[in-house]
Amino acid sequence: MGTFVTLAEVLEARGSPLEEEEVWCLLLATTEALLDISKKACGLPPGSVLLSANGSMAFKSCGRYEDVASFTAPEVQQGLHLLHFVCPQMVVYSLGMTLYWCVDYHLPQNQPVHMSAELEGLLLSMCEDMAMRRTDLLTVLETCELHHKTSMLPPAERLLRQLVEDVYRNSVSGYRLGCLTFTDGVEECGSLLF
Repeated sequence: MGTFVTLAEVLEARGSPLEEEEVWCLLLATTEALLDISKKACGLPPGSVLLSANGSMAFKSCGRYEDVASFTAPEVQQGLHLLHFVCPQMVVYSLGMTLYWCVDYHLPQNQPVHMSAELEGLLLSMCEDMAMRRTDLLTVLETCELHHKTSMLPPAERLLRQLVEDVYRNSVSGYRLGCLTFTDGVEECGSLLF
């Protein structure tokens, strides 16, 4: 399976937010991977999104992150998550919140987030409080694919490999990977959804 690092570890190692192109590529890769498992996953805090050195993704079912509630859809907090139609929408909400967190990571409160109106609009539509008004996963994918083509972005797999390499490069210079790291396909904490 390979070695994984979490999205949270990527940002910790970097110490700054993701760039807009990185968010678009990450959103595309994550959405493609989620289409297969959206009925199994209901939340994606940064500690549960796993990036592989080979350019693939996986998701932990029990992401460890201090503020999981910030990434949890309102319907989960209201106890409505047992409804069948809601689970894919909970994933969309959680992914939107996680990626919004990535673009304002460690920014001072008075500093504006730098992203295009297109990306901000998509992320905000993913984070609608009402599940029925939230953008669906397929629309997110189609929007990302169109943006990817028109902006001529590099393949998402290349970005994933680069983000993982950056974490390893920082680990050599003193950054230690946390317990959420996977080595040779063996999970050290929690369980994989796929």
